[in-house]
Amino acid sequence: MSRLLQYCAGMYLLVAVIFTTWSYVLSPAFTLLWNGLAPGNIQTTPTSSASVVCPRRTLALLTDPLEVDLDIDHAIPLDENHWADTWPPGYATSETIRLPRWDKSRLGITGYELKEETLLSRAFSDAIHPTRIIPFYFKATGVLQPDDVTITTLVTNNRFRVFKQLVERYRGPISVTIHIPLPLHSSFASPKPDHPSRVALNNLHALYASSPLFSEHVDVHLALSPFTNALSAGKVPSPEGEGGRQFNVWRNAARLFARTDFVMMLDVDFAVCTDWRGAVRDTLRAAASGPNRHLSRTARQQLGGINSADIVGKLREGTAALVVPAFEYVKQEKGVDQRTFPSDKQALLRLAKASPPVIASFHASWAPGHNSTDYEKYYSMPPGSHTVYKVEQYQSAYEPYVITSKRVSWCDERFAGYGGNKAACLFEMYLSGVSFYVLSDHFLIHQSHKYEEEARREERKSNRKLYADFKEESCLRYLYRYYKEGTLHAERAANAREECKKIKNIAKTVSQLVND
Repeated sequence: MSRLLQYCAGMYLLVAVIFTTWSYVLSPAFTLLWNGLAPGNIQTTPTSSASVVCPRRTLALLTDPLEVDLDIDHAIPLDENHWADTWPPGYATSETIRLPRWDKSRLGITGYELKEETLLSRAFSDAIHPTRIIPFYFKATGVLQPDDVTITTLVTNNRFRVFKQLVERYRGPISVTIHIPLPLHSSFASPKPDHPSRVALNNLHALYASSPLFSEHVDVHLALSPFTNALSAGKVPSPEGEGGRQFNVWRNAARLFARTDFVMMLDVDFAVCTDWRGAVRDTLRAAASGPNRHLSRTARQQLGGINSADIVGKLREGTAALVVPAFEYVKQEKGVDQRTFPSDKQALLRLAKASPPVIASFHASWAPGHNSTDYEKYYSMPPGSHTVYKVEQYQSAYEPYVITSKRVSWCDERFAGYGGNKAACLFEMYLSGVSFYVLSDHFLIHQSHKYEEEARREERKSNRKLYADFKEESCLRYLYRYYKEGTLHAERAANAREECKKIKNIAKTVSQLVND
């Protein structure tokens, strides 16, 4: 009997050792090998060498970024082997992605393979197709922390120079979607070297190699499409095109592949003038570190404004958005050189309160776009106060630049061209229960440039109707969701209850639902 007990005990110990070794050593090792060491590092298995979309490149550059000029007009063309080796024909790819899962019955990791093309086409199913997203065409090598803030933005190839200025000013993580035109039923190997498609990609490589800050901080995702401008108003379309200006598709791609928990949705032509990244990041870390008495004086001041127990908690769970107020120069010629922009609130106030004002709120002529920020209240708060204030008078055209969790709602992708696209992102956030809080010590300034007014007029005309339909659909969808959840009269549904009853076509339905 004693030998039998010894044998059983020995077998038990052996199984325990094998299970522990697999669970805590071998299984995590296999997971790292399959999924990569960093978030967003998609591992692919090409079925043939010709099907590889592109290598995830890293560049070791030593040039001082402030001394390098971006001369894309004289960029050295990529070697012909690049086009032949890394680009498949058309918009198709045979790459596969392994999706691992833990299988308890087998005490190990199993999984299945899915075509990258299928996964991304479903993720961006509302885009105008054919549109192909290529994630991490370039992937930054810098170390990322979850509580950092990634700028998510979009760029067309005529805005590369201003994008470089954003990279050099921010010096933090950036996830950018860049549109590259690609004619239908062709590959990059087929057009001539001076074709806009080839030129655009050559210029992108020259841009990424122009400063070490790119390889340290910037993840680049490509959006390929054959489309010209969304509405060309009867004119001959530009051969370069702008991918139908599918701005919300590109915004969603940049955010999907951002590798931090928090993002700042920003247009590329805004200058980062103050260190809101540092303020938010330090506050998040301070709030997570323990009671306020252990914090530095500066950290306590920031927490007194952003309120670790309330606003920081809401920011983490995706029910708060931090607004960085936007400004522009009254005379466009004054707003061209970012080196002359103010870098603190005191300097900004001097320009805003000058007679006549040198700087004003962004797009002051279109009050609904930014007036909910309440600029008079912003001006009244002294520099260095480290406070925030809640947006009290929301309106459906409000489109501020905000810092949010990645967990907030996505941007609706039905819009093409200018008008309503960014407001739609913020409107759905608001209906989902997000509150907006303005950072009173921080600001952005728009870099002046010429607008394509004729194209914008045509696109806004189309999107005005789309936005009206979108608001009705979103209201009914969220109210129905809250009703089914039993939370229609909870605080989270307050935004939807109040905002949706303002929409004439559904006001009666909303009233009946809310009062039921």
